[in-house]
Amino acid sequence: MRRPFTNGGAPDGAAGAREGGSAGSPASRRDVPLLFATRAVRLFAYGLVSVVLVLHLAAAGLDQRKAGLLLTLTLAGDTVISLFITTHADRGGRRRMLLAGSLLMAAAGAVFATASSFWALLAAATAGIISPSGNEVGPFLAIEQAALAQELPAERRTGAFAWYQLTGAGAPALGSLCGGALAEGLQRAGWAPLASYRAVSAGYGALGAVLLVLFTRLSPAAEAPAAPPPAAAGAAREKGAGMFADFLGLHRSRAVVLRLSALFSLDAFAGGFVVQSFAAWWFHERFGASPALLGSIFFGANILAGLSALAAAPLARRIGLVNTMVATHLPSNVLLLLVPLMPTLPLAVAVLFLRFSISQMDVPTRQSYTIAVVDPGERSAAAGVTGIARTVGSSLSPLAAGPLYAVPALSGVPFAIAGLLKIVYDLALWRMFRKVKPPEEA
Repeated sequence: MRRPFTNGGAPDGAAGAREGGSAGSPASRRDVPLLFATRAVRLFAYGLVSVVLVLHLAAAGLDQRKAGLLLTLTLAGDTVISLFITTHADRGGRRRMLLAGSLLMAAAGAVFATASSFWALLAAATAGIISPSGNEVGPFLAIEQAALAQELPAERRTGAFAWYQLTGAGAPALGSLCGGALAEGLQRAGWAPLASYRAVSAGYGALGAVLLVLFTRLSPAAEAPAAPPPAAAGAAREKGAGMFADFLGLHRSRAVVLRLSALFSLDAFAGGFVVQSFAAWWFHERFGASPALLGSIFFGANILAGLSALAAAPLARRIGLVNTMVATHLPSNVLLLLVPLMPTLPLAVAVLFLRFSISQMDVPTRQSYTIAVVDPGERSAAAGVTGIARTVGSSLSPLAAGPLYAVPALSGVPFAIAGLLKIVYDLALWRMFRKVKPPEEA
């Protein structure tokens, strides 16, 4: 397959100067730890509010139907906002868009801290940025990764992404502990439940304001380089696809990003059959695992997954990003197929742990590869579009998985579907992109 972009997505000879061009400068030495700090603050804030969000809605008088609608629209709003901001960040300014996202966080927290009206909460949840799950949402991840890649040498990018992922691994859990403890402590001190939950939301809004201040410190070195005009040979094609390209913020990188998005969406769709809540339910129904034991199982699994990301960078330096993605992801999916075949709980947990010890090594390599093979001026858009594709894919499969888990005789089928689809993804990724080299491998 022809490499769409040599040296990180730019034309030959041009990208070499831009790829990591600001690495080692005073601005980059300041921006990199700043971006790690903003990720930790943001994920702490997400965890803080997620643990009491549904309790807050119930205390505000919303029934289950309205609460479910609000949570659904929260995710839908986050998706739309993320798509708009990330696809405009490289042209409109990365720092400007990060400031806009922070302002939306702060505004959502302020509304939840003061309002009880369903319509006010609905508007804040839809137009603001709130994470019901405590996981990364909004436009921040894509833009921050693009900025990190802008300021780091290509050979350090994957390792930095691995540490970036690990930096935020414990922040949501710590935020959840603090959010629950704050609400409970205030209630013991005599506060009404709704007032205590509003205090947590006020803390969320305050952390959004902290992010706003931190992002003002981001230097111009984090901004995307100016995109050169399209070559004459491709001008007609660019004009014909102009409206679509402008909407996605993609031009020369459009083809490779759309192919990656299709593959990543397939992978996420497969993963939606075995999301943690479904897997925990399966362990409970199959082996009678208690909630406390389930918490211990998945805490250990997630710790293994977080630590495994650190091994991805040295492996990628030896065998390449695509080979690392496939070589670690493929055997993990074989292990996923084996989980429902285990006759005892200890064996099933052992296989699950083996899977998690390698299953997430493709995350920093996938993110690094996506950033590397697109034009430097389109990195935020590329990360945003592929991220949205994963979100959409993962949101569809639970609708099909739920009925299968409800039938005991079919409860192992989602594991088989997920494993087989993920194997298809691995093989397709290797076939389509094994010759598309990032700059450090070219």
